[in-house]
Order: sequence, then structure tokens, then C-alpha cells
Amino acid sequence: MKQQQTVQGLQAVIAVARGAVAADLLLRDARIVNVFNGDITRTNVAVKNGVIAGIGDYTVALEIIDLAGQYLLPGLIDGHIHIESSMLTPPAFAAAAVPHGTTAVVADPHEIANVAGLAGLRYMVEASAGLPLDFFYTIPSCVPASPLETAGAALGPAEVAQAFALLSSSPALAEMMNYPGVLAGEPALLEKINGARAAGRQVDGHAPLLSGRDLNAYIAAGITTDHENSMAQEAREKLRLGMTVLIREGSAAKNLLALLPLVNEHTWPSIAFCSDDRHPGDLLAEGGIDHILRRAVAAGLAPLRAVQLATINTARHYNLKGRGAIAPGYLADLVVVDNLENFGVEMVFKEGRLVARAGKLLDNIPASKPAEVLQKSVHLPELRGRLALPEPPATGARARVITVQQGQLLTGMQFLTAAEIDSAEDLARVAVVERHGISGNVATGLVRGFGPLRGALASTVAHDSHNLIILGSDAAEMEAAARAVAAQGGGLAVVAAGGEERAVLPLPVAGLMSDAGAASVARRHALLCDAAREIGCTLPHPFMALSFLSLPVIPELKITDRGLVDVNRFTLVDLWT
Repeated sequence: MKQQQTVQGLQAVIAVARGAVAADLLLRDARIVNVFNGDITRTNVAVKNGVIAGIGDYTVALEIIDLAGQYLLPGLIDGHIHIESSMLTPPAFAAAAVPHGTTAVVADPHEIANVAGLAGLRYMVEASAGLPLDFFYTIPSCVPASPLETAGAALGPAEVAQAFALLSSSPALAEMMNYPGVLAGEPALLEKINGARAAGRQVDGHAPLLSGRDLNAYIAAGITTDHENSMAQEAREKLRLGMTVLIREGSAAKNLLALLPLVNEHTWPSIAFCSDDRHPGDLLAEGGIDHILRRAVAAGLAPLRAVQLATINTARHYNLKGRGAIAPGYLADLVVVDNLENFGVEMVFKEGRLVARAGKLLDNIPASKPAEVLQKSVHLPELRGRLALPEPPATGARARVITVQQGQLLTGMQFLTAAEIDSAEDLARVAVVERHGISGNVATGLVRGFGPLRGALASTVAHDSHNLIILGSDAAEMEAAARAVAAQGGGLAVVAAGGEERAVLPLPVAGLMSDAGAASVARRHALLCDAAREIGCTLPHPFMALSFLSLPVIPELKITDRGLVDVNRFTLVDLWT
């Protein structure tokens, strides 16, 4: 990450800007996309010490690259992402993201913090150092996400303050998912919010479907963004009340087309793009923010407006100085694209250095070595006999069933009798097992929407406490899937009927991330999805959908290691009613 220029460095930049000395780099004949006034100007860009010194008729430099009229964009910025959800370590993520034009991300590390606390945050920061991608880590606000689950760590107000002190570049308190706690005025949550505001940081939100007086109260507490918008009406209300809306288009939640009509000449400064969660296969094949640019323009958004939402708006909201635009004094984080429709990335510059070309990273990025505590994070209780569903308490009793909505993180709640359960073909058992070695809790429930399973899936990626979550039709097969994951120190697994192991993706770093590169992880993940389809799963991203079944801050019905959660009432409920 670029530090402030010394006086001598500033003198050198000024001298280049005035034409007195040669630039380090000259990008000649570029069509510059100006995010300030919406113009496209065909001219030259002079770079000195990693900073744009001037734009105009500069001709002399130590290195000259002729762009021959190709378009030059500011480096793309992802406004909200969880690196851990890519199942890649920061170096592997950077290697995959940079060739697609992403030069900065606002990343929330609450996944690893829920497993390992501040030790997890330290690992992410250390593993991000020296990479050709700037990671602006927000400080997790909800570890655990709620009192309705068991996490591997807890970050109170003191730990949050310590994290802000350790990480001066952090732009925000991360998404405040426990919105019921905020509305109830819980002192610990408000202390975290006040601490962030006193330090001049933003406070990110997470409040799906919140409206009316409760939304007013949530915003009045100091919350400034929300990326959990699935409907235009919901996001419009938040915009009207002063929030910055982050339009999300990731691997699991795809909200772009629903929310794009919000963008107009009045609202655009308060809207930005983010991916939230991105699988490695999608990142390699489609990209990140560049993929969102393509989809937005194809849906009718003006290209220049799309670029603003992918660059300067995020930089301004999070006070990412020197980023998001092509102008004197800004970092030379630049992306060369072939046109403003397909946004095919030809070259990527990080602080004036060519780091990717034609989809290939030019830097050699070494792998990171996590601390031992992050590699031994799966501690399961005995499972034999604990994955069975409780019997109905009375004839005619109805069971609460989680229903999955494809392409959304929201789930529904359905009530079925025992007879209806026996006859339903697409009904599966779900279990969450506390895996941090703290409580030994096991909870079971029912879920609909994955298809008629003939086997089981298991994963230690289970938002946000990341306990072990298992899906299947038979307790013995679910136990087999759990054993397959535990043997790898965490990860994802598919077993067929009878307990035969079909595919495994080891995630030994906190049970969340692989120590391999993106291509290897993507291949193994694709094999997992194929294996899931072979045993009857009908969802295109089964493990992403599975991972969000345990997130008790997104309506309507979820399951944690403590049991079923009615999110609307924010309380534990019985399976049978």
C-alpha cells in the first residue's frame, strides 16, 4: 500500500508534472475515462514514483507504452467482499483478481475472526502485505454474529478498539449484522459503533428487509451502508434515508438486475458495486468487478456511470485516498480495456508498475504460511446417534422446514406434518455441529430446495460462526461426510449413498481457505459440485447455499449449533410445533 510521499518524492512528481524532467512511465494515446465529469479524453498520462504526475502533452519518459487509443480506467475497487469465502488465501486471491483489473478491495475478515479472533485478523493482514492489490480490512463488529450460536472467538468493544489501533488503514467497522441488538440498544454494540465513529471510520450495515421506524433507528445509530438489498423498494428507502447502497453481484446473491433501476442522475453518488462472496471458478472465468461492469452495461447502464460505481464512489465513501480516479496526485492504479461494453482487461498497472497483461499475472506471488492455530481448528464432538431428528411430540404436529431460494441468501419457513415429510422427495436433513471444541452442541432440522439427495454434503464453511454443517438424507451418510471433512482439517465433502466418499476439497487454513492456488481450488470445487449433482442436488452452487443456512441474521428460518432460529423474532424455536 502506497505511503505518503516524502518531500523529495513530491518534488520529483512536481518536476515531472511541469515537464522539467522525464517521467518514469508514459502511457501514450489513451482514451481516459474521467470519473469526475464523465468525459473521455484521448491523451497521455505521465507517472512518477507510482503516482500520476500529469495528463496531457507529455512526451518524455524512461518507459513509454503506446495504448493506441485503448480505454484507460482507474483501478477497480470491490466495495465489500469476504476473502475467505473465495476459499483462497490473500496471495492466491490477489493472483486471481488482479488480472481482472481489481486493484483494491474493502474486505471484511469476520469469517476468520469468528474462528480465530484477532489471530485470524493478524494473519490476513500479514498475508496481504506486499501484494499488487490493496486490502482495506474492516474490523469485524459481530463476532459472534449473534448470541444464538457458538463461535470460536469473541470480539468485544476492547478487542475492536485494539484492532482499529493495530490497523490504521482500516476504513470501517464491518457489517453490523446484529441489527436486532442495535435496535434493542445493546451497550456493547453501541460502544463499538461509537468507537468507530469517534475514530472517523464508517460503519457498515447488514439489515435485509429492515424498514420503517426500525430502519430509521438503525441508521440513527450510525450505520452508513447496506449490501443486503434484494429488492429495489428496499434499497430505495435506504437511499432516501441517507445510506450508501452497495449493489451486490456475487456467486451466491445476485441483486444487480433488481437494483440497477435505482441508478439515476440524483442517486448515483450514493451507489457502488460489490461482490460480497466470489467462488474461485467464477473469479477466474468471469472476474470480479469487471464482470459486474459487463453485466451492468449489458442491462442498460451507461458505461461511464458504471465505471463511477466501480471506482470513485467506493473510494470516496471509504476515504481511500488517491484511489478511484485518473488525475494528478492519484495513485497510478490503472486498467487498460479494449472497449466499454465487454471491458476486456488488456493491462493492469499497480502504482505505475505493469502487474498483469492479457489475463496473466506478471508478478511471482509467494504463498503465505498461517500460524499453527489456524491449521488445527476442527474439534468435533462424538456424532454417533446425535444426527437423528427428534420425534414429533403429538399426532398432527408440524415441523418447521427451511426453504431455499435460488440466487438469494434469504430463506423461507414452511410447516409440514410427519406424513408430508415422509412423502416429500426434495426434503433433506440438516445438522450443525459445533466444531471449535467449546460446547459440543449438535442441532438438527429439515431443509427443502436442494433436490432429492442420495448421500450427504458437509462443510466447515458455515456463516458466520463456521461450525460444521451437514446436509443429507441418512444419519450414517451425514456422519461419513463429517469424518471426511474433519480428516482434512476442515473443508467441503460429498459422499454418496452408503457413505462412499465422492469428492473432498481440503480447507486447512481455519477450515475456510485452501493453501493452493485459485486454479487448483476451482478444479476441486467444480468436482465437488459435479459430485453433488450426481447425488441429486439441483442447486448450481450447493455449498454456497449450504453455508448460508446457518446465518441467523438473514430471514427467515436458519439453523445454528444451538437449534433453529426464527430470524424475524430473533429467537430459537423448536423443530416441531
